[in-house]
Amino acid sequence: MSSSTSSQPLVHPANSARLLWAVLATVAALALLTYLVAFDQGAVSQSGTYLHELMHDGRHLLGVPCH
Repeated sequence: MSSSTSSQPLVHPANSARLLWAVLATVAALALLTYLVAFDQGAVSQSGTYLHELMHDGRHLLGVPCH
């Protein structure tokens, strides 16, 4: 009985680098969204009442104090 062992890595290094950047970009986007919804209070989102009200409703939905 002969067992075959593969010397190739399971994940190609180029794919793992792409996966790392995709994960980092996702985490950064989620962190920015969390900041805008939970802590912004209109400092960054001064582009009109629509965005402000959307973030304000998001605070109420998540239970973050805003008043």
